[in-house]
Amino acid sequence: MSETTAGYTVTVTMKTEYDYDEYFEGSDYYSLCDSRGTMDFSRMFITVLYSLVFILGLIGNVLVVCVLVKHRNQTTLTDICLFNLALSDLLFIIMLPLYTDYTVVKNWTHGDLLCHFAGGFQRTGFFCSIFILVVMTLDRYMVIIHGTKVAKYRTMRTGVALTVVVWSLSLCVSLPAFIFTKETKEPNGPGCRYEPENKAWKVYNISANNILGLVLPLMVMILCYSRIIPVLMRIRSSKKQRVVKLIVSIMVVFFLLWTPYNISHFLIFLQSDYNLIDDCDSIHNVKLSLIVSETLAFTHCCWNPIIYAFVGQKFIRRVYLLLSSWVPGIKRSRRDSSNSFSRRSSAASRSSESTLTM
Repeated sequence: MSETTAGYTVTVTMKTEYDYDEYFEGSDYYSLCDSRGTMDFSRMFITVLYSLVFILGLIGNVLVVCVLVKHRNQTTLTDICLFNLALSDLLFIIMLPLYTDYTVVKNWTHGDLLCHFAGGFQRTGFFCSIFILVVMTLDRYMVIIHGTKVAKYRTMRTGVALTVVVWSLSLCVSLPAFIFTKETKEPNGPGCRYEPENKAWKVYNISANNILGLVLPLMVMILCYSRIIPVLMRIRSSKKQRVVKLIVSIMVVFFLLWTPYNISHFLIFLQSDYNLIDDCDSIHNVKLSLIVSETLAFTHCCWNPIIYAFVGQKFIRRVYLLLSSWVPGIKRSRRDSSNSFSRRSSAASRSSESTLTM
């Protein structure tokens, strides 16, 4: 640009540099392309789905916790794992109203401190769930492959020790999320997103998601069940098969829900750092895939009680017994369930399998 001042011609060169990272970070993922349609879809889709997930997940997981606590005298190592799985789901669930409000209002109105906790609890719940699934897989492997050799080690003390290890490890892995998820300034007002100090922590976040949260657990489960399934086909133990069926169902649902999110998040990371996508249609599709996959992934916290209901016969009976003590209107169901339960009480008392799966 040229300007004439007091007979002199002054040439002024103006250079503007844009930081495109902000368009691919956080919950809104602003971009130079028009994304208003994507954001409108996001608000409607997330609000409806998160509301349903919150209600179903809260009721279902509270029932799981209550059933396990009520029958704690019959608790096994598998029950302890299922108890911690329900707690990790509840930790995830209590954050959903915050995300729903953030999506509807388009501003983070809960302060910086709660933003730190929301990001940290979300990550802790995710890693705790996956670590518990790994423990349950290894436990099934030891029981079925090595049998009575490990029976004496499957005690309440072992379960408590594993609980401490799993939660401690989950908190340690999630510590950067507690630190770097913070209130930020966005075009529409305050936001809440993972904002690391340097690129190394961004790489850590992606690596932890995909390596600790996907690749390594999947490898462990494939290796273990490649040995477990042939053994079960030979011995045909109905009790062991029910427990394995429950655990495999939980794992399949978990990976089906979380794998698309991890892949979408990885693509966003590559785009923000290496600009692999340069057309608006592709950018729109990537953002839309992240919104949908993230929302579906967050629904995992309400699926486990549904799986228990379909796979675990004893779980349904004990839910009836529990609800009958709270709601007088289902006394009849209690008597029916009690009669059914009493016919099998002898075998159940001798069983070393899960409280929820018999």
